[in-house]
Amino acid sequence: MESMLNKLKSTVTKVTADVTSAVMGNPVTREFDVGRHIASGGNGLAWKIFNGTKKSTKQEVAVFVFDKKLIDKYQKFEKDQIIDSLKRGVQQLTRLRHPRLLTVQHPLEESRDCLAFCTEPVCASLANVLGSWDNLPSPLPSDIKEYKLYDVETKYGLLQVSEGLSFLHSSVKMVHGNITPENIILNKSGAWKIMGFDFCIQSTNPAEQEPKFPCKEWDPNLPSLCLPNPEYLAPEYILSVSCETASDMYSLGAVIYAVFNKGKPIFEVNKQDIYKSFSRQLDQLSRLSSGNLQNIPEEVREHVKLLLNVAPAVRPDADQMTKIPFFDDVGAMTLQYFDSLFQRDNLQKSQFFKGLPKVLPKLPKRVIIQRILPCLTSEFVNPDMVPFVLPNVLLIAEECTKEEYIKLILPDLGPVFKQQEPIQILLIFLQKMDLLLTKTPPDEIKNSVLPMVYRALEAPSIQIQELCLNIIPTFANLIDYPSMKNSLIPRIKNACLQTSSLAVRVNSLVCLGKILEYLDKWFVLDDILPFLQQIPSKEPAVLMGILGIYKCTFTHKKLGITKEQLAGKVLPHLIPLSIENNLNLNQFNSFICVIKDMLNRLEAEHKTKLEQLHVMQEQQKSLDIANQMSGSEEARSSGTGNQIDKVFNNGTDLLTSGSDSKENEMSSIQRKASLTLEEKQKLAKEQEQAQKLKSQQPLKPQATTVTPPVKQTKDLTDTLIDNMSSLTGRPINQAQVASSNSFSSVPSMAVGMGFSSPIDNTKRNMTNGLNTNMGFQTAGFTMGAGLATQNFFSGPSTTGATKMNIVPPANMPNYSPMNAASAISPLTQQNRPPDMSALDNLFGPQKPKVSMKQLAQQKSSQWVNQFVPPPGSPNTSSTALGPQMNMIGQPGFGIQGNPFFSPQNFAQPANTMTNSSSASNDLKDLFG
Repeated sequence: MESMLNKLKSTVTKVTADVTSAVMGNPVTREFDVGRHIASGGNGLAWKIFNGTKKSTKQEVAVFVFDKKLIDKYQKFEKDQIIDSLKRGVQQLTRLRHPRLLTVQHPLEESRDCLAFCTEPVCASLANVLGSWDNLPSPLPSDIKEYKLYDVETKYGLLQVSEGLSFLHSSVKMVHGNITPENIILNKSGAWKIMGFDFCIQSTNPAEQEPKFPCKEWDPNLPSLCLPNPEYLAPEYILSVSCETASDMYSLGAVIYAVFNKGKPIFEVNKQDIYKSFSRQLDQLSRLSSGNLQNIPEEVREHVKLLLNVAPAVRPDADQMTKIPFFDDVGAMTLQYFDSLFQRDNLQKSQFFKGLPKVLPKLPKRVIIQRILPCLTSEFVNPDMVPFVLPNVLLIAEECTKEEYIKLILPDLGPVFKQQEPIQILLIFLQKMDLLLTKTPPDEIKNSVLPMVYRALEAPSIQIQELCLNIIPTFANLIDYPSMKNSLIPRIKNACLQTSSLAVRVNSLVCLGKILEYLDKWFVLDDILPFLQQIPSKEPAVLMGILGIYKCTFTHKKLGITKEQLAGKVLPHLIPLSIENNLNLNQFNSFICVIKDMLNRLEAEHKTKLEQLHVMQEQQKSLDIANQMSGSEEARSSGTGNQIDKVFNNGTDLLTSGSDSKENEMSSIQRKASLTLEEKQKLAKEQEQAQKLKSQQPLKPQATTVTPPVKQTKDLTDTLIDNMSSLTGRPINQAQVASSNSFSSVPSMAVGMGFSSPIDNTKRNMTNGLNTNMGFQTAGFTMGAGLATQNFFSGPSTTGATKMNIVPPANMPNYSPMNAASAISPLTQQNRPPDMSALDNLFGPQKPKVSMKQLAQQKSSQWVNQFVPPPGSPNTSSTALGPQMNMIGQPGFGIQGNPFFSPQNFAQPANTMTNSSSASNDLKDLFG
């Protein structure tokens, strides 16, 4: 990379140094800026050709420079001869003005180091193009190295040279004397121009007489730059020291031969022995056959043979050569017409430009760009010619690359975009709008192209509006979306609403329908569809246009109309339009067909939505039910296995269970759709109560230590007597308790115990530690001693106690873990029977229920069997019951001491107790 940069730097430095050394100090540099070295030309390719521009006008020129260093090897008088010859040629060229001669822009200027003059812009010399690269920059310019002459260029170039010679011979009465490829210059447009008048010969006879051209004898001692090129020189110059106009025609023949043979001349001349060489050449020319000219096109081969004839009189003159069939080529004639265009009037130009599109495809691209395009764009200054020139320019633009279009064509089109007259200019641009939008840069489109379209939509001419509306859909895909949305669509809508022409209104609707696919869905729904309701006219064509837009939007995959729009805006607009009296049957059927399609889609979409909502609701319900069932199952399964332990091991669980159930109820209630204000207030209170319950410290069972009973005799006689005396005044069956938690009267010698649960007490050993959360209440007990007719405390004559009932109130406080005596409350408390359903749910239906009466009978029979012998037993005296009776007085017997009467085994005692004086007396006897 560095080496390439160094090479480039050295090249640039060298070129700059060459230019500086060659031109520095020359007066030409005062008015012209000298650029790059591009070519070489003139006799011996001694002139270097540079690009240049005029400082004042920035006009492009070519600067010819002759560096005097080339002749440093010559002596002074030879140098002077060379300089004089070069000066003479340039001065003669400066005096002559003709399209076929190189045009001089600035005359020759001499400095100490160089000679310089300026001409029209130049591409190269013909010798450079044919492969002679002497005095060219290094590296060789690519445009010269790759330059290829097309047939049309060759034909027209030779025609131009012939025309130039015709001018010199006929009008100027001059022989050029050195027609060679070095002295034929190709200008920037590709035209062939003659230069190198160093050895020209002016006629010495007056104009009315036959021209006579004196000729100088060949002097081999002169420097080569002071002599013409002998390879293109006619034989008579050397052999007979004579010349005439035919001598230039021989040189033209030699040039034609060289052009078709890659720059090789027909004969090679030994400059040291020029006479011998020309003598041999003369002999060969006399025997010249068509075989020696096989590379020359057949249609011009015979003419070249004539031009190379030894006899000057046989050679065709310049005017005759311009008329040979070889130059009757369409391309050559077209180029020739362009060169003479300035001589034509507008009518002739218009006819020519109309036929030009048929010729342009036959011409090479480089020829079109170099030769034709500049001529066409130069006519843009004539407004009347623009409609005829513009189609050809746009046709050339189609074949150009985007870069070529921007560089060569767009700068000339800029002023034309703004022309409003004649109106055909706008029509031509509209027809080629796709080309303009494709190759024009975005900024130029926004600033020049689209404003032209907007002017067409707002033009007063109905024809222009119609054409613009018809053309817009063809290039709508090339317009950027913001410009279409904010500028183009509003103008189309205005044209539709404000015009009085039915054709413009219909074309506006058709145009909108065609460009819908390039618009956004919501822009169509929010802007285009509401606009349709503003159209005032009801003509069938307008109504069908409206229907078409609705149908396009409805059926387009990208767009579509929502069911809300269909139901709320579209159908209410379409249905009234469908019954307009102006519509025929087919138009009405079209309306009805579209309306039915819309209704069907509306029905299908909304039905699908409702079905989906229904399915979602059903799924939600099933999920709620499943969650509730799973929650209840989990609660049941966890409660069944763990609730008993929670009841007897953690007293706080029953407290919090109620609040948890309430929370579950509240959460289920909250999931419901709507609640009244009272229900919400109730929920809020329940939540507050639940929070309070949760925030309370849990109730822990008091740890009790079982102390062994004190072995001391405790007399229960006074306590029993006091209790029975307090019940003396009560009838036997005064207090009644519900059958679910009390015992009925038990026959003699029976003990009854009531629980709220039918669990057998002998099979469930419950430990102490019940609390109030269980709702476990003592139902009471009934104890009877002896039978109705039997007294086993005394002799047979002693009346025994029929029944002994210890009766607490119906609703007593629950037992605490301390003692049973503290559970007895006054008789005056009478409340509703306790609800035992909590324990029923707790223990569940593990065993079949046993009635309270049956349970009481079982317990009483067990107790009686301990003390009373069966009937008919021989031992019925008190002595037989001695050990048992002695237990009554012991500390371990009774309510406090005996574990049988502990709170775990008894409910509340029965409410009835038999009272009699005989029983009182017996007890006194028993315990006295």
